[in-house]
Amino acid sequence: MTTTTIILLLNGPNLNLLGTREPEIYGTDTLAECVGDAEEAARSAGFEFEHLQSNHEGELIDAIHAARDRVAAIVMNPGAFTHTSYAIADALAAFDGVKVELHLSNPSAREAWRRNSVIAPVVTGTIAGFGRAGYRLAVEATTGRIG
Repeated sequence: MTTTTIILLLNGPNLNLLGTREPEIYGTDTLAECVGDAEEAARSAGFEFEHLQSNHEGELIDAIHAARDRVAAIVMNPGAFTHTSYAIADALAAFDGVKVELHLSNPSAREAWRRNSVIAPVVTGTIAGFGRAGYRLAVEATTGRIG
């Protein structure tokens, strides 16, 4: 059992635009609302919660590195980095805790280029296609695997 009780939520590029960016795909809920749901789920399960959104790959990698030996789990919506960032995948592979890949939409049901995840091989599991509810579901899945 882990000695830390922190769940780190990371959100990648363009997720700061939730609520206004392509609402027909991503819905009208804001990032703040999604993060609030995740935080509530974490705290309800007795965990501390931290969040970072960045449009910069290096900042997300630095956050993953800083999480090593400090947090119990990482939930990450990598956005478009899902399909391109071997650097984020390598950073996640070096993290020993629970790791959940999260997507609002279902990338497998979208354009061909979105169907490949370089993140998927290094995470514990993936939650995709449930919109805002996915944030809560991802944290609940995470807390279920930690203890």
